[in-house]
Amino acid sequence: MLAEDIILKPVLTEKAYSGMTDKHGTPTKKYVFIVAKDANKTQIKEAVEKLFDVKVESVNTVSRKGKLKRMGRNEGYTPATKKAFVQLKEDSKAIEFFASLS
Repeated sequence: MLAEDIILKPVLTEKAYSGMTDKHGTPTKKYVFIVAKDANKTQIKEAVEKLFDVKVESVNTVSRKGKLKRMGRNEGYTPATKKAFVQLKEDSKAIEFFASLS
């Protein structure tokens, strides 16, 4: 599986932004990504290191089941997703994509 197939998109929410810095404004280097459902932590770590040229300390993952949604009498499920919380090492540089957003 290629690195581009593992990391699908970044999560750009207030909670994800609050994890990037602590309460004093110093960067903590924690980032959140939507990843492929069948990717494991080792593959996610290697993909982030390859795509962004950084050093990853740890990866935590959360699998989310799709929600039941109704539209009139029709019902279905939203797609299931998997999130990866990536912590970079202290001596690693920050990911430039997120630095330009904050």
